[in-house]
Amino acid sequence: MARDRKKCKTMNSIFTRWFQRNFSSPATIVLTMLIIVGFFIILTVGDILAPILWALVIAYLLEWGVTALQKRGLGRFVSVLIVFVAFVGLSIVIFLGLVPLIWKQGSKLIAELPSIMLKLKEQVLELPTKYPNFVSAEQVDGFINSLNSELGNIGEAILSASFSSLISIASLLVYIVLVPLLVFFFLKDRQKIFGWCSQWLPQERHLAERVWSEVNRQIGNYIRGKVVEIIIVGVVSYITFVLMGLNYALLLGVCVGLSVLIPYVGAALVTIPVALIAFFQWGLTSDFYILLSVYLIIQILDGNVLVPLIFSEAVNLHPVAIIGAILLFGGLWGFWGVFFAIPLAVLVNATLDAVKEHKAEEESLALEQQAEVE
Repeated sequence: MARDRKKCKTMNSIFTRWFQRNFSSPATIVLTMLIIVGFFIILTVGDILAPILWALVIAYLLEWGVTALQKRGLGRFVSVLIVFVAFVGLSIVIFLGLVPLIWKQGSKLIAELPSIMLKLKEQVLELPTKYPNFVSAEQVDGFINSLNSELGNIGEAILSASFSSLISIASLLVYIVLVPLLVFFFLKDRQKIFGWCSQWLPQERHLAERVWSEVNRQIGNYIRGKVVEIIIVGVVSYITFVLMGLNYALLLGVCVGLSVLIPYVGAALVTIPVALIAFFQWGLTSDFYILLSVYLIIQILDGNVLVPLIFSEAVNLHPVAIIGAILLFGGLWGFWGVFFAIPLAVLVNATLDAVKEHKAEEESLALEQQAEVE
C-alpha cells in the first residue's frame, strides 16, 4: 500500500512539473482554454449552428477577394458587394447548370448499379476456372456473399434516402436562404463582429493571436491551392474520360477533382468507381487498361508535380500527420471531420509551435533577468 501511494505521488509530481513547465504562462492557459471551448461548442451544438459555421467558412474564403479589391483602392462595402454578387452568381450557375447534369448521371448510375454488380459477379465466378492455383471456389463464394450483403445495404440506404428527401429539401431551402445572408453580414460587418467578440476575450491573448495569424496564413494558402488543384485535376480527368468515351464522364470528373480534398485516401477511394464503370463498359480490354494507365498518370502528376508546385508555401505537414488527422477527426465528426482534417491539423501544429516558441522566449527572458541580477 505504501509503495502504491509513493508511486502515485511520483506520478502526480511528474505531471505537475510537466504542466507547470508547459502551461504555467497565462497566455498559454488562455490559448488552451479558447481551443477547448471551440472544440466543445462544435462537438455539442455544431449541428444546430451548422448554417453559421458554413457561412463563416465561406466568408473566410471570400475575404481574400475582398482584401484584393481593397488593395486596388475600392471601399470595403463596394468590395464586399462585388465579391458577394460574384459568389451568388457563380453558385446559381453551378446549381442550375452543373448540378442537374451530375444528378442525372448519378441517377442513371444508380439505376445501372445492379447490372454492374451482376457483371462483376459473372467475372468473379470465372476466376477459379481461369486461375485455379490462386483463387478457390470457397473464396469466390465468400466474396459473392459479401457482395450480396453490401447490395442489400445499398438498397436500404437508397430507400431510406428517398423517405428523408423531403426533410433534406427543406433543410436545403433553409441553407439557401440563411447562408448567403449570413455570409454577406460576416463580410460587411467583419470588424464590428470581431470587436464585439474580442471584448469578451481575456487580455492575455497575444499567444492565441500569434497562433491565429499563422493558421490564417497557412490555411489561406492551403485553400487557394486546393481550389486550383480541384479545378485542374477535375477538368483534366473530365477531358480524359470524354476523349476515351467513358460513361458518366462529368460525374467521375467531379468526383476525381473533389477527391483531392482528402489527401491519399480520396485518390484511393475514387479509383474504385472509375475502375468499376470502365470494367462494366469495356471489360478487360485494351480500352480498360489504357484508361487506368492514363488515370494513374494523372494521379502521379498531381502528387509529384502539381501539389509541390502549388503548395510550396502552404501547409507543411508530414504524410503520417495528415493521415493521422484524417483518422482522428473523421472518427470524431464523420465526413466533416475528414473534410476539415488538414485545417484542424494545421491548428494543432501551429499551437504546438507557438507554445514551444513562447516557452523558449520566457526561458530566454528569465535567463536575461537572472544575468542582470547577478
